[in-house]
Amino acid sequence: MRNPRQRSVGKTPEILIMEFETILQNLKKKVIHPIYLLQGEEPYYIDIISDYIEKNVLTDAEKGFNQSVFYGKDSSVVNIAESSLRFPMMAQRQVIIVKEAQSLQKIELLAPYAEKPMASTVLVLCYKYKNLAGNTKLAKAIKKNGVVFTSDKLRDYQIPGWIEKYLKERDYSITPQAAQLLTSFLGSDLGKVANELDKLVIAVKETNRITPEHIEKNIGVSKDFNIFELQNALGEKNFLKANQIIRYFAANPGENPIQRTIPQLFGYFSNLFAIHFLKDKSESAVASALGMHPYFAKNMIAASKKYTPTKLYEIIGILREYNMKSKGLGVSTLVDTVDLQKEMIYKILH
Repeated sequence: MRNPRQRSVGKTPEILIMEFETILQNLKKKVIHPIYLLQGEEPYYIDIISDYIEKNVLTDAEKGFNQSVFYGKDSSVVNIAESSLRFPMMAQRQVIIVKEAQSLQKIELLAPYAEKPMASTVLVLCYKYKNLAGNTKLAKAIKKNGVVFTSDKLRDYQIPGWIEKYLKERDYSITPQAAQLLTSFLGSDLGKVANELDKLVIAVKETNRITPEHIEKNIGVSKDFNIFELQNALGEKNFLKANQIIRYFAANPGENPIQRTIPQLFGYFSNLFAIHFLKDKSESAVASALGMHPYFAKNMIAASKKYTPTKLYEIIGILREYNMKSKGLGVSTLVDTVDLQKEMIYKILH
């Protein structure tokens, strides 16, 4: 787990989306580059760009002779380079897409081609879940002669804002509680989140504003017994409500595993800990500093007052301890994770 006050120093969602939209707009305007390196931990944007190129750069009639798809683990650099050097047949361009390029052996041998790419070839390297080292000849050549797009993984606290933007582009809105509820349940896999949002947009016909009730009805997440409500109960030190939620979790272990609870609570209590050390504790300042929706800042500030920094430090230690125990370290193999979760919440509250 990260240090309680540590935040990602990577690209902000706004910059990431702006770069993605610029590439897509250029493609739609037929501003097409000879080589694309689509890399990074988040595959969602990589898939959208590569899919657009695959479906739209060539006409259906041109694709038969001029479009090829390679898979990194089953292909060689030599075959890809030779294919890229061919001239298109009865078309202005040919398109070559390399999926799973991160599995391509000796990918750096593509550097000579990238230094002098064919103007009539569009070579797309889908390098998922990692980045090509920026100081390599290949990366430098692609940056000079083509496009390098890095799709950074968004953090959990950035997902509610992403959900709001995604729905706004489709003329829908969502309440802050519903966005947080979806994030708590789905995590930060943008492809999975987008898929569920598309289903919600189809299912919600009577209104264009999505609420927790819509999520409960269409996705099956309880609006009253979920990790978000558990955080609120712990923040209020509402023993009864917290215990009711934990009992619900125990009855539905597949939907509410301790492996999902711990990271969420770690982020929550880390934020409460950080609030104690902010000079400006106004709602707007807290929301900005912690990267959260202003709607939640008021409750977070109130919750921070119920816990001393010492107690919060202790709670973070408890979460670390049970994170290890949930992986089978330091406990009997007979210990049930449901019991671990109950025990963990008891220690947090006492």
